[in-house]
Amino acid sequence: MPEGPEIKRAADQLTRAIQGQLALLVEFAFPQLQSQALLLTGQLIQRVEPRGKAMLIHFANHRSIYSHNQLYGEWAILEHGEPPRTSVQLRIAIHTQRNIAVLYSASSIEVWPTARIKEHPYIARLGVELLAVGITQKEVLTLINQPRFARKSVAGLLLDQGFLAGIGNYLRSEILFVARIHPDVRLSALSAAQRATLAKAAFDLTHQSYQTSGITNDLYIANRMKAAGDSFSRYRHWVFDRDGEICHVCCNAIKRIDVSGRGLYWCPHCQSQ
Repeated sequence: MPEGPEIKRAADQLTRAIQGQLALLVEFAFPQLQSQALLLTGQLIQRVEPRGKAMLIHFANHRSIYSHNQLYGEWAILEHGEPPRTSVQLRIAIHTQRNIAVLYSASSIEVWPTARIKEHPYIARLGVELLAVGITQKEVLTLINQPRFARKSVAGLLLDQGFLAGIGNYLRSEILFVARIHPDVRLSALSAAQRATLAKAAFDLTHQSYQTSGITNDLYIANRMKAAGDSFSRYRHWVFDRDGEICHVCCNAIKRIDVSGRGLYWCPHCQSQ
């Protein structure tokens, strides 16, 4: 599933491609949205906004497209005359004079009045957004220290969009590893120093992933592995999706367990209690 960094990079791409352009034609795959397509066609695209794992596209007539990529959704920009991919289902097409923005595969698509978009059930419950402008590591630590989260497991919290929005499964494993936190630990069991380390890991790794197109591993290690001929999938992460492989730090084997219904990857040596 695309996480916060992937959605923000997609938003950057959409901003460059369609923001400030007239929507000459808006098309939705879902019949229930056809009347909304007519209302959006001919309108100025004012702003593209990533929110957690969701994308908002705001139009001049005070309506906004909400989309959530879920597992397989993907935004792309097509040149005029370039056919869409046929191996996946086309869900949205926004035609402008410059190009066409398309969304493949996603099934969570709605049109809302812009003034009420903050009431959308997903948007309304979002916690701190690590990639939002102005958010600092200090604000992340303040959130971590809130008593309402104290009794919850750190591993479970990191998938809660009401805690840190935009974090998903790969970032969860990577954050826990870099912070050296055991998957079973509750937030209340962490010392002040560990909480500060957790805040730093969450902030830094999310920003690094955004800036490097998905690399959460140490960049020196990643560059060395890349130069040696390793694939992106092998050098991208510290632990995520590396079950049975050797830890980059201690050379012990990475393990996979299920936590909150999702696979979590960790190093029992580096993340011992």
